[in-house]
Amino acid sequence: MALSLHLSGSITLSGVSFAWPDGTTVFDDLSMSVPPGVSSLVGANGVGKTTLLQLILGALSPRTGSISVSGECALVPQHPQAHVDDTVADVLGIAPTRNALRRIESGSVQPDDYDTVGDDWDVEERALAQLSALGLVADLDRTVGTLSGGESTMLAIAARLLRRPDVLLLDEPTNNLDTDSRTALFDALGAFSGTVLLVSHDLELLERVDTTIELYRGRVRLFGGPYTLYREFLDTEQAAAEAAVANAAGDLRAQKRDLADAQITLDRRARTAAKAEREKRVPKIVAHGRRNAAQVSAGKYRTSHREDVAAAAGRLEAARADVRDDRTARISMPEPDLATHAQVIADDRLRIDGPERVALVGANGSGKTTLITDLIAGDRILVPYALVPQRIAFVESSRTVAQNLSATHPDATAQQVRAHLARFLFRGNAGDRALAELSGGERLRVALASALLTDPTPKLLILDEPTNNLDIDTTEELVSALRDWTGALLLVSHDPGFRDRVGIDRTVRIG
Repeated sequence: MALSLHLSGSITLSGVSFAWPDGTTVFDDLSMSVPPGVSSLVGANGVGKTTLLQLILGALSPRTGSISVSGECALVPQHPQAHVDDTVADVLGIAPTRNALRRIESGSVQPDDYDTVGDDWDVEERALAQLSALGLVADLDRTVGTLSGGESTMLAIAARLLRRPDVLLLDEPTNNLDTDSRTALFDALGAFSGTVLLVSHDLELLERVDTTIELYRGRVRLFGGPYTLYREFLDTEQAAAEAAVANAAGDLRAQKRDLADAQITLDRRARTAAKAEREKRVPKIVAHGRRNAAQVSAGKYRTSHREDVAAAAGRLEAARADVRDDRTARISMPEPDLATHAQVIADDRLRIDGPERVALVGANGSGKTTLITDLIAGDRILVPYALVPQRIAFVESSRTVAQNLSATHPDATAQQVRAHLARFLFRGNAGDRALAELSGGERLRVALASALLTDPTPKLLILDEPTNNLDIDTTEELVSALRDWTGALLLVSHDPGFRDRVGIDRTVRIG
C-alpha cells in the first residue's frame, strides 16, 4: 500500500549537468519534477543516485542547469556520522536550546538564552515524542556509542524530522533496521507532510511509494506507482524491444538475400547479353545501346537493394539500442556434498542439520551477531564454514581484486585465483580493479569469493545482513546464487522479502 499523499515541498531540475573533477560525466541535460508524495529513485549501483541526492541538497553544484527546492530540505545519508560521545540531544540538534531552557528555568534573564530558544519552548517534548514514534528510547542524554547501527539510523531520521523539513531525502534508510524499526519508519513516512525522495533496494519499502523514478544512463523516467508496476512496464517494454530486434534482424537477412538474388539476376542478364552479342544476333550498335542501358538499369537496381540493406541495418541498430544490457548475471557457487542428517551446528541455542537454511531474526542489539561469534569461538560449528560479516573490510584497499584473493589464500596459484574470480563475475580485466573502486555489490562478491576459496569446500555459509548497500539487481544476483547453494545456510537479515526469496526453511528468533 502506498504511503499517504503529501502536500508540501517540491523538487525541480532543469537541464542539469554534472561531472566529477576527472571529467567523468554523471548527468548531462537532466530535467525532472518530483511529484508530491513519496518517490523512490531506482537504478544500478554507480548510476548516480546518491550524487543526485547531494545535488538536490545543495552539497554538490551542477556544472550547468538549475535545481529548485521549495522550503527546507534535509538528507539522511546512507552512513550517518556522529561522534560516539555525542548525546542524543546533540545529534537532534537541540542541545543548545535545551541548555538555554535549563538556564531560563533556573532564573536566567539573559537575552541570548531567549534568542536561542526562540519559539522552541516545547522542543524537548517534541524530541521525546519523535524518538518514541520511531521506536527509540526516550532518553536525550544517551550517548551515540551505546546505539546499534539501526538505532543510529533511526536517530538520524528523527533529527531530520524534528526540523520539520518540506523535502526529505533518504539514502538506503532501511539498512540495519529490524522489523519494528522498519514499521516505525513506514509509519513516519506515511505521516510526513512534505515531499520524500528516497534511494533504496528494499522491495517492501519500494512497494509503498507513490512514484518510481528510474535513473538509467544519465536519464530519468517517472512511473506512477510502486516498484512492481515499474518492473511490469519495463519487462513489457523490453519484451517489445527484443521482438523488434528479432524482426529487424529478420528484415536485414531478407534484404541481404534480395541483394544477393538481384546480383545473380543481373549477372545472368549480363551473360545472356554478352552471349547474344558474340553470336551477333543483334546489330553491334543496337547491342552497344542495350549494354549501356542495361548497365545503367543494373546500377540503379543494385543501388536500390543496397539502400534497402543499409536501411534494414539501421533499423536493427536502433532496435538493439532499446534493449538493455543490464540483466542479472549469475554467480557460479561451489556445490558442497552435505548429507541430509549431518550435524552442522550443535549448540543449545541453535542446531542445524544437513543443508538447512536458517534465518536469525530479532531486534537490533538482541545478540544475533554475538551468537554467530560465540558459535565460531566455541567450536560449535562441526563442518567447514565460510563467513561474510556485516561490515566488509579489506586490509589494503589499494590492492586489486586478484591481489587481495592471492594475499588471503597464498596457497592458491594465479590460475586458480583467476578461475575462482570468474565464478564470481570478475572475468578478465575485472580482476585487476582496485578494491577501493568497487561498489557495495562488487565488494560482497569479493568477500564471497574469498570466503569460499578454501579446501575443503565450506559446507556452511554464514551471511550477516548481506543486502546492506546492494542495489536491487545485485540483490537478485545474490538471491540466485544462494538458491543455487547446496550447503547449509545461516542468514541474518531484517529483509523479509529477501529471506523468502532465498528459501529459508526455518526462522529462529533471538532475544
